[in-house]
Amino acid sequence: MRKVTSPAVRVTEAALREQLMREGLQPTRWDNGPHAVYELHDHPYGKILVVVSGSITFTLTKGQRVVPMRQGDRLVLPPSTPHSAIVGPHGVVCLEAHIPASSPNA
Repeated sequence: MRKVTSPAVRVTEAALREQLMREGLQPTRWDNGPHAVYELHDHPYGKILVVVSGSITFTLTKGQRVVPMRQGDRLVLPPSTPHSAIVGPHGVVCLEAHIPASSPNA
């Protein structure tokens, strides 16, 4: 799992989407309202999450790492990484892309 924080520059959804597509990824958009909760789960695939607006905090059970994220932050979740999340007080909009097994991000 890696978190990358973008510089303190206002980024647009279009710019974030374009960056992911330049990496050969196919991002999809999702959003949730304030304080939405994702219970502990995992995925059989790796994924990259980028926060477009708002905030969300992930908790990764391996090591109990807490990862707060805001606009422009990027999280790389390897396959089968148990995680839960709580959306911040203003909701969240994210772009998400599955990582192909052949990707250097996998």
